[in-house]
Amino acid sequence: MILAVDTTSEFGSLALMRAPDMIDELPLHSPDGFAQILYDHMQRLLDRNSASAADVRCFAAAAGPGSFTGVRVGLAAVKGLAEAVDRPAFAVSNLQALAVFGSRPLRATLLDARRGEIYGAVYDADLRAVSPEVVTSLPHWIAGLPAGDLEFISTDLGPFRHLLPDAPVVTAPRALAGAVARIAWSGWKNGQGQDPAALDANYVRRSDAELFWKE
Repeated sequence: MILAVDTTSEFGSLALMRAPDMIDELPLHSPDGFAQILYDHMQRLLDRNSASAADVRCFAAAAGPGSFTGVRVGLAAVKGLAEAVDRPAFAVSNLQALAVFGSRPLRATLLDARRGEIYGAVYDADLRAVSPEVVTSLPHWIAGLPAGDLEFISTDLGPFRHLLPDAPVVTAPRALAGAVARIAWSGWKNGQGQDPAALDANYVRRSDAELFWKE
């Protein structure tokens, strides 16, 4: 059993997987953040599936990019639970999770980074990175995309659609915890689980606090 958490935006989610089957996924919406509500929802998810944290074989968290506070909340929850029951854990990139919803050999995933920029990456059908995760302007990113049978995937393509080249587009669901769980299961099968204490955020871009401190 795998428990996955995504709190990286106001549209979060939880997922419970009894590999290889997804048994429950719970979309969440909390514009004020998840710190005060996450554990209650996790307990309800486990209770309604007659499970406990001790039944979970590995834990996974969406690690960003996304809300800096949200990323930390999800990672802290997964670290604490995994350490408490002595289980491995995974930190999964949101951009890689988006690639789960694709079907083409090349899957260009992107998220709005604001400030006129996007987070973007390209994965193959096995969810291996073809182009690294970057934060940059959309035209600059598009100019460097690899040639091939490519599709664009995002939870909201509205702000970008008019700038994208002629290629298939996929609107992924906002609930990414199920995709995070599937990636974690693949890693767990291959013995790639991490020590929970080693999990780290995937900000791609430094936080404003770090940038202002440098200045």
